[in-house]
Amino acid sequence: MAPAAKAATTTIPIAFIAAQDPVRLGLVASLARPGGNLTGINFFSGELTAKRLDLLHDLLPRAVRVAVLVNPADAANTASILRDVEAAARAIGLQVQVLNASTSREINAAFENVGRDRPDALFVGSNTFLTARRSQVVQLAAFHRLPAVYPVRDFVEIGGLMSYGTNVMDAYRQLGIYAGRIIKGAKPADLPVVQSSKFDLVINVSTARMLGLTVPEKLVATADEVIE
Repeated sequence: MAPAAKAATTTIPIAFIAAQDPVRLGLVASLARPGGNLTGINFFSGELTAKRLDLLHDLLPRAVRVAVLVNPADAANTASILRDVEAAARAIGLQVQVLNASTSREINAAFENVGRDRPDALFVGSNTFLTARRSQVVQLAAFHRLPAVYPVRDFVEIGGLMSYGTNVMDAYRQLGIYAGRIIKGAKPADLPVVQSSKFDLVINVSTARMLGLTVPEKLVATADEVIE
């Protein structure tokens, strides 16, 4: 959305919220000095990939193979996720199986592969489409008894196992503050891109019990929220 808005105008002020590095995406010249008509919030969804995989490994230390669900239609974001997750997986000795899905039918097909290939765990990449289809993803993960880590708490609140990511509500609060400042006359070029600093680890222990898992006390103690 933000790249399309940037391409459409160089004069209308735009406040964005971006999961990836906005400099890498070409939205701003730099975080400190955006330099154009855009500024906003970088909520670090993509950059937390390695940490998310580490948490999954802490929960499942004997896991060998992890399926990674991504949306290939979101090309730049997906390339970044796969680059990061493959590097992080190598560092902790995990094998990666990529599952692509950009439609509801393709999500079903991806989980058919899961049922056939039996990976040890599932890593769901950050993507607005996959988040919108979270009920389908969580239900299929439960059906296949597949432990999964998600990018946002929305999945865990409806029965997903675990999530680690930026507190999205806090990011939107920050975006609202910037929008208000722009409405009052501030120029986006003078407003540094804000990087979110509040991250949440949410664990659904009811789902863990259903999967026959015992959540390590270390994870429980560090979780921002434990759902019973």
